[in-house]
Amino acid sequence: MSGFAMWFYFTASGTELRYMIADTLITTQHRDYAKFLIGQDEMNRRVEDYLAQFDAMGSEKDNHNVFPATQPNNTVSVEPVSGNKFKGYLLTVHNPKMIRVVTTGIVGQGEQILSMVKRTGAIAGVNGGAFDDPNYDGNGFKPSGIVMSGGKLLYNDSGMEDPVNVVGLDRNGVMIAGKYKPSELLKMGVTEAVSFSPKFIVNGKGLIKNEAEGWGIAPRTCMAQTRDGSILFLVIDGRQPGYSIGATLYDAQKLLLEKGALTAANLDGGSSSLLVKNNEVVNRPSSSYGMRYLPTAFLVFEKPDKVKVPNIWSGIDMQHFNSSHKPFANQP
Repeated sequence: MSGFAMWFYFTASGTELRYMIADTLITTQHRDYAKFLIGQDEMNRRVEDYLAQFDAMGSEKDNHNVFPATQPNNTVSVEPVSGNKFKGYLLTVHNPKMIRVVTTGIVGQGEQILSMVKRTGAIAGVNGGAFDDPNYDGNGFKPSGIVMSGGKLLYNDSGMEDPVNVVGLDRNGVMIAGKYKPSELLKMGVTEAVSFSPKFIVNGKGLIKNEAEGWGIAPRTCMAQTRDGSILFLVIDGRQPGYSIGATLYDAQKLLLEKGALTAANLDGGSSSLLVKNNEVVNRPSSSYGMRYLPTAFLVFEKPDKVKVPNIWSGIDMQHFNSSHKPFANQP
């Protein structure tokens, strides 16, 4: 045991593993456990450094060299993907204009993605953006940042001139990711967007340098776009030893670059990571309590223009909304 401790704390390889485990804990509801591996001050510093790094990555200029086909291909497909320590799925939507941001349909709480898909008649869907999640046990109703659907700004928890990290699409089906002011997004013709970070592929170049900068091992949901306009949703399972323990963002970056991604960004992951197609859950979510209740999702439709997404937060004092009460509806 003493030999392991010496290796774990005083060698380069042991330290690398120790920090990887700490990063993994930081992304879970057991964040405070990371201090036993690297100390409280180092844990706080590491979180601050990651957030600063993510903000810097969000400011990288994207040339948007995407050329969607003039004759849209409405094929939607799912394929399994895997790596040394993870398994997951890649949802490919060849026509980016088939994608809409859909919100929970239940006032006061989030909605499970499978329920959203069935309620709206969507072909497929994945989980969306960030939300207020006290103690990793929130009710999923209060988003963080912004929510846009159908070209309308449905939710904004700051000012119109305050930059925020977003992931979404403009009216031409071009993926938009990084730091933008809400006022800019409206002028740019962005139609669908949620808040999350980081943007980690820009102009076909990966911004994450190595495995050690990959923000730990976890279930992941990422969105990317290839030169022909196709949108790739990567959903990686995790926290399930013997099946899939998860992936770093570096793993996700490598896989998406191999698939031809020009742009890619992180979406909400962990126990939120979920892929639904044809009214069935495709992946294996990590939560032992089942699908999470979430405020937003990216859903795929045969007729996206017919989809109505009302502002579920209109008229509610969201600044003082209590996100800690439990979801109350049983959903499929």
